[in-house]
Amino acid sequence: MSTHPTDATAELPELPLPRTRTTAPDQQGSERQGSDQQGSDRHGPEQQGQDQRDAEQRGAEPRSAGQKGGGRDRYFDLLRAVALFRVVFYHLMGWAWLPVVFPSMGVMFALAGNLMARSLARRPAPGVVRGRLRRLLPPLWLLGAVGVTGMLAAGWSPDEEGHPGWWWLHLAYWILPLSDPPYGESLPGVHGLISDGWAADMGVPLWYIRAYLWFVLLSPLLLRALRRLPWPTILAPVALSAALEFGALSVPGWRLEAQLSDFGAFGACWLLGMAHQEGVLRRLPRYVVPSLAPAVAGIGLWYTLAHDLKEGHDLDDMPFAQSLWSFAAVLLLLHISPSWSEWPAPLRRWDRLITLLNSRAVTIYLWHNVCIGIVEALWDRLWGVSWLEANAAWVLTSPWPQLPAVWLLTAACVLCFGWVEDLAARRRPRLWPDGRAAAHRA
Repeated sequence: MSTHPTDATAELPELPLPRTRTTAPDQQGSERQGSDQQGSDRHGPEQQGQDQRDAEQRGAEPRSAGQKGGGRDRYFDLLRAVALFRVVFYHLMGWAWLPVVFPSMGVMFALAGNLMARSLARRPAPGVVRGRLRRLLPPLWLLGAVGVTGMLAAGWSPDEEGHPGWWWLHLAYWILPLSDPPYGESLPGVHGLISDGWAADMGVPLWYIRAYLWFVLLSPLLLRALRRLPWPTILAPVALSAALEFGALSVPGWRLEAQLSDFGAFGACWLLGMAHQEGVLRRLPRYVVPSLAPAVAGIGLWYTLAHDLKEGHDLDDMPFAQSLWSFAAVLLLLHISPSWSEWPAPLRRWDRLITLLNSRAVTIYLWHNVCIGIVEALWDRLWGVSWLEANAAWVLTSPWPQLPAVWLLTAACVLCFGWVEDLAARRRPRLWPDGRAAAHRA
C-alpha cells in the first residue's frame, strides 16, 4: 500500500505473495504454512527433520500446531489461491467492495506470518531470513531486468527524479526493496500493444514485496515479543495505524510513512498468523473470536463507509479501516481453520488449479498487472471493428470479456518466468507445477 505522493495506492499481494506461506506472492506461498505429539510418537526426530526438509524442497508447508500428520494444510492453500484470484479480479474490475468481501492482502500476510513462525521454531533466525530472501528476490530481479530495461529503452533517465545521484541510488531498490523501487510513471505505451502507464502497472504493486521483506526481517523480534506479551504485540500495529490516522504521530518523508502505514495496516495480520502457529488463538475461549471479530469488523466498515468508499477510493486508501477490517477477517478465518490434510470432496476437482496458483503465486502477482495493461490496449483496438461497435458495444466496454484474456496472458507469464521460483527454492525448474506429475509418481 505504497504512499508514493505521485501514485494512487494499489493493492497486492494486494502479495500476492512469495512462496513463503503468504501465496506466495513464496506467493512463495505463494510472495505470502509442526507436527503434534502424536506425530512425534510415530516418527523419530531424524525422520521428522527429513520430512520437514523434503516438504520445504517441494514448496510444501508443514502442518499447523495441533494438526495431525505432515504435508500441506490445504485450507491455507485454498485461502491463498482465493486471495490471489481476488487480487487479479480487483485490479481488472476496480470494484471498491471487492477488498471488503475478501481482504486478500491481510490473508496473505497472515499465511506468511504463520509459516515464518513455524520456520523460526525449527531453525536459527539468520538461516530462516536468508531462505525467505532467497525465495523472494529472484522473481523480483527478473521482473526488474525486463521492466527497467524497457523503461530505459523508452526514455526513462536520471532526470525523472531530479538529482541523478538519487536516481541511481534508488535503482538499488530493484535489488533489495527496502523501499519502493522507482519506475517511469509518465512513459508512453506502445500503441495497440500496451497501454500508457505500463511502468506504473509494474511498479505500484511492488509495495507488497517491500512490506513482505520488512516483515521477514523483523519476524525474529516480533516472535520474541509475541511470546512475552501476545495480545499487546498483536494489537500494537492497529494502535500505530490509529496514531497515524488521527495525527498523534507524524512521520517525515513519504518512504518512512509508507513503511509505517503498511505495518500498521497489515502487521496485526502477520502477527495473527504467528499467533496461530504459536497456539495463542487456541488458548482463547471458543466464544471470544465469534463475538469480538464482528464488532471490530463493524467499526472498520463504518469507518470505511464514512470516508466515502467508492471506485478509486477503497480500503487501500484508508489504512486504519484496512487494519480493522483485515484484522477481524483474518481472526475469523484462522479461528475456523479446519486444517485439511486432504481436500473435502467438493474441492477435489480444483486441486490442480489451487496447486498451480500456490506454486506460482509470486510470478502471478508480479506480472498480472502488466498483463491487464496489455489486454486493455489490445481491447481498445477492437473499436476499429465497426460491426462490434454497432452491434455488440458491451463487449468493448465491459471488463468481463477481458478476464479470460488476462488469465491466458498471465498463464503465458507463468510459463516464461515462473521457473525462477523453482530456482529460488532450489528445486528442479518446472513449467507448469500443478501437482499432476507428483500425483503420477505417487
